[in-house]
Amino acid sequence: MTATERRERQRAERHRLIITAARELAEAEGWETVTTRRLADKVEYSQPVLYGHFANMEAIRDAVALEGIGELAELLREARLAAAEHEAIRAICTAYLEFAAAHPAAYQAMFSLPTSMKSASDETPAPLRAAFNEMVSAFGPVNDRNAALAELIWGSLHGMAVLLRSGRIPPSAQEQRLNLLVALFANAPA
Repeated sequence: MTATERRERQRAERHRLIITAARELAEAEGWETVTTRRLADKVEYSQPVLYGHFANMEAIRDAVALEGIGELAELLREARLAAAEHEAIRAICTAYLEFAAAHPAAYQAMFSLPTSMKSASDETPAPLRAAFNEMVSAFGPVNDRNAALAELIWGSLHGMAVLLRSGRIPPSAQEQRLNLLVALFANAPA
């Protein structure tokens, strides 16, 4: 391995370490506690090293968000493929809500905090396209109608996830809400 290759590998490892540390800190204590000073202490590098990898905290959050979106895309894919065709919508809904509940800080970075990531554009990152396409695929072939249904169910799931997390809707009625949501979308007219 050349010295240049070794430096590039070490740089990639530091980059990964910063993302992991930011996510761990946010999951444990919330995004408001994640500062470059705390991250620098956690990863045992100076703040200038962090800024050598990321322009600012928004860029770090975006990196955490992109990682989380990639994980969500894979979970949605696995859930959709493991389910019978008529259960695909329920499978993606369940996987989505479980991810949001298990990774609240990553989910917040993905879909609630300000971001520079663009949706529904040529600049949309591949993991976000993949996650959205998994939702579309639960409704059948990728087309404008199914994309609109995916947007609507995504909005509904996001609302449920945020309202559950904030305690504004009771968890005891979650199964009923999910049943109603799936029934509404499974029977959506063509």
